[in-house]
Amino acid sequence: MNNSGSPQETVPPVEGVAGGGTAYGWDDGSLQDQSLLRGVIDPSRVPSFELVHVWCMPSTANVGPQETPRPLEPVSLLAGRNERESIQIAIRPKVSWSGSSNAGVVQIQCTDLCSTSGDRLVIGQSVTLRRVVPILGVPDALVPIDMPVSQINLLPGETTAIWVSIDVPSTQPPGQYDGEFIVTATKTDAECAAQFHDKSEKYQVYRELRNCLDVIEQIDGKPVEEVVERAKSATTTLRRVLLSPSFSDFFSENGPLDMMDEDANLCIRVKLSLTVWDFVLPTTPSLPAVIGISDTVIEDRFGVEHGTAEWYDALELHFKWLLQYKISPYFCKWGNSMRVLTYTSPWPADHPKSDEFFSDPRLAAYAVPYSPVVPCGDLAKDYLQKEVEILRSKGHWKKAYFYLWDEPLNMQQYDAIRRQASDIHAYAPDARVLTTYYSGPSDAPLAPNNFEAFLKVPGFLRPHTQIYCTSEWVIGNREDLVKDIIAEIKPENNEEWWTYVCMGPSDPHPNWHLGMRGTQHRAVMWRVWKEGGTGFLYWGANCYEKATVASAEIKFRRGLPPGDGVLFYPGEVFSSSREPVASLRLERLLSGLQDIEYLKLYSSRYGRDEGLAILEKTGMYLGPERYTMDHNPIDMMRGEIFRTCRP
Repeated sequence: MNNSGSPQETVPPVEGVAGGGTAYGWDDGSLQDQSLLRGVIDPSRVPSFELVHVWCMPSTANVGPQETPRPLEPVSLLAGRNERESIQIAIRPKVSWSGSSNAGVVQIQCTDLCSTSGDRLVIGQSVTLRRVVPILGVPDALVPIDMPVSQINLLPGETTAIWVSIDVPSTQPPGQYDGEFIVTATKTDAECAAQFHDKSEKYQVYRELRNCLDVIEQIDGKPVEEVVERAKSATTTLRRVLLSPSFSDFFSENGPLDMMDEDANLCIRVKLSLTVWDFVLPTTPSLPAVIGISDTVIEDRFGVEHGTAEWYDALELHFKWLLQYKISPYFCKWGNSMRVLTYTSPWPADHPKSDEFFSDPRLAAYAVPYSPVVPCGDLAKDYLQKEVEILRSKGHWKKAYFYLWDEPLNMQQYDAIRRQASDIHAYAPDARVLTTYYSGPSDAPLAPNNFEAFLKVPGFLRPHTQIYCTSEWVIGNREDLVKDIIAEIKPENNEEWWTYVCMGPSDPHPNWHLGMRGTQHRAVMWRVWKEGGTGFLYWGANCYEKATVASAEIKFRRGLPPGDGVLFYPGEVFSSSREPVASLRLERLLSGLQDIEYLKLYSSRYGRDEGLAILEKTGMYLGPERYTMDHNPIDMMRGEIFRTCRP
């Protein structure tokens, strides 16, 4: 990303959002002596704590522009290996020190997190920073900013949040890792830009020295020839650093000059401490969460024609980016009457890329298309048989499923599922067909009332469906109905019960609508685990209104709750980057899936009843209308599992 030192401006074109401040005549009234800052304020001569509030918030908090300041306290986090843990740093100006409409500019910086044994979590690799940007006035988009040093504009009377994520590699040594998040109020003129650029150059020197150390540290047990090559490489790097102006200017004839001493006295330092414990979250998620991506939206918005090289590249970019969230993406194209063509790989089964996609250990499940994704002429006739025969010979076949129709409503649609499933099972009797539904066929009632008819669907579809995926909206707050649903499923026939959310259920039930509480987003997965589902489906992650320009205004689909069907945004809306921009809700989906791994570990030691009990004991989740609104019970649950399950 551009590291030129210009303040980060992020005002996306979003429907219903005009940008700018929303508070007028503001006065935080927090300075001990306002007279000290009358007139022109030079932030290089005033401690930053006199100019800005800085405090920390948990990942479940929705930190909006009007969030009020809190005391600044050190951050202490817990994470297993192969886990992501996040925190938010909130910043709010106390006064204005710029001559423009902005309150001022702050420089933000995060250090590596280091352990006493010398291990580290490196900024830009394991530690990332993103700015929380409102969508329709609600904090949601997480826009990447420059690392390790960046500048952002603050608006008068408004709070800005920075989302700090720490990704712990699966091989990271356990221990305590400490670092700092540093906030400094700074100037906005050309001199500040020059200073910022100079610090960026110094960081480049630091990175080169780190790379040099990495080369040398890994020589144990290496052949002599390789050791010699590594030594030569390190020598070349050191010589380049020593002769560089950035490094030599940092020293005087009398020794090194500490150019940062003055800044150190002016900045605000947030202490970050992460305990990494000896629990490795599985690479393949225990619960498959299959999430739809509309290929039509990608084609329209990015101007790529179906079946072209650019189209394949766009789909691959989205697939690989989403895997970091421990979900199993599938692409979809909607037809008439909710018929849907779903596929995880756009390539045929015999293409090396398909094997690469399906074999990825991060993928828990993949969708197999019933018909060709890209028209293949005469080959279409035997397409299904050939695809199934190839996939059944692979070790990843156990991940495969067919998703043919979304929420069938009448006999014609149910019969279509039966016919297609019969075709599939003729070639692969062990194939899994997934059907989503919230009712039985409306024109052929299966029972006297709607819920009883809903319960009869498995018997009606058997043996043409193996994964019965039901709407959480049907259950509502009646958790006692779950046992009736599960009673209709036959695990001995390899049948499974999955759930999904869509437009419903609505507040206060867990869902991923924009504006819901953070714990409400995270509780979607708590509910799945407590009810005993073995998988989860979400209909769409990029289903915004049609646009033909990648950077076009973001619009949610009319008739749907805001945010429904959208879990990430096009990167081009916020910058020149093609990489998608995650939402807070997508991050909380990931956190919920990670919580399931903690609960699964605890239950493997003490039994499922105890796993359910810890949800109630901590007050984290008791039911779809009774779950915590505060983050503390989450920390209590994780802390208890850490205490009782660590080696």
